[in-house]
Amino acid sequence: MQYNRIKEILSAKGIKQVWLAEQLGKSFRTVNTYVTNTVQPPIPVLYRIAEILQVHPTELLVDEPKDENVSLKKNSK
Repeated sequence: MQYNRIKEILSAKGIKQVWLAEQLGKSFRTVNTYVTNTVQPPIPVLYRIAEILQVHPTELLVDEPKDENVSLKKNSK
């Protein structure tokens, strides 16, 4: 299973989730599910996020999450 680094990149760039939601034309709630790795964005959305954040799409993906909360969710299933 793959996870994303959207939260990490937003933080590094000083960008808020609400701004990303506006840029994507999606609700804050939808973007928050992406950022928290509750739901993975569809590939076209992932590419759009990469474009908005000015990173290569592969920079958004990782095999294991760094976020402890995501690890706990993964292990509790």
